[in-house]
Amino acid sequence: MKVGIHPVSRPVVFRDRAADATFLTSSTASSATTIVWEDGNTYPLIDVEVSSAGHPFYTGTARVVDSAGRVERFERRYGRTPSTA
Repeated sequence: MKVGIHPVSRPVVFRDRAADATFLTSSTASSATTIVWEDGNTYPLIDVEVSSAGHPFYTGTARVVDSAGRVERFERRYGRTPSTA
């Protein structure tokens, strides 16, 4: 790795307000706001819209859209075309 071209990585706290969850991880992101973490140290705080704590895919609350019946509805509406095989 070349010296002096990579951004500085440091501990940062990410907060998902919708899920009321916080994560301490390493990041190059910066922030003007800070938070005192559970270990007593102060870290930069970054608020995020979506995280794994609140995303439906990761929490298992994803809704399955029922796509069955679309072909049948199309065929009822426009009729079935004869196959050319």
